[in-house]
Amino acid sequence: MKLEDFNNIDINNAGSLPAAVKAVLLAVIFVFLFAAGYYFLWTDAFTELDTAKAKEQELRQTFLDKQAQAVNLEGYKQQMVEIEKTFGALLKQLPDKSQMDGLLTDINQAGLNRGLEFELFKPGQETQAEFYAEMPIAIKVQGTYHDLGAFATDISKLSRIVTLNDISVVSGGKDAKATDAVLVMEATARTYRYLDADEIASKRNASKNKPGGKG
Repeated sequence: MKLEDFNNIDINNAGSLPAAVKAVLLAVIFVFLFAAGYYFLWTDAFTELDTAKAKEQELRQTFLDKQAQAVNLEGYKQQMVEIEKTFGALLKQLPDKSQMDGLLTDINQAGLNRGLEFELFKPGQETQAEFYAEMPIAIKVQGTYHDLGAFATDISKLSRIVTLNDISVVSGGKDAKATDAVLVMEATARTYRYLDADEIASKRNASKNKPGGKG
């Protein structure tokens, strides 16, 4: 096969071309058709294949995640039961609105039982959160060191949640003795109650009616 064989190619008389020239021409035509087919047909197919592979990996991972959740489902259910029990126990430590007067009486009685003398016992303005309300109580009592400590312990043991905050203890109470000095304690007792259904609904309606609120 010579270069001149390609210079004198007569397409109309392709059947008489040398076998080597025919082979080269067929190879060129095949390469051209292959390149054209790849560009116009197979490129999109390969793109779709890559997308399908990525989707397969995503679905496989989703399946494995769901399978792991299914395996641990009983454990999750048990955790939910424990959480509900814990929440219920905590909720029982919050009085409702009708029980607040009784709780205030309990706090006052805890001090009287320890022989403390109240100079101040003043419930403050209640503030509401999402599902509970907090009431501060300003107290000022006088008594011995041990009686004040016992009073604080009694408060912590109440069936309802009550905390003592901003505690200040100074000497100088009346009837002070060198061996059994009377101390004056000022503190803010904070107690909490849960909101009833009507109060929660009222809060939600108020939130919706605010400018920019959902509704």
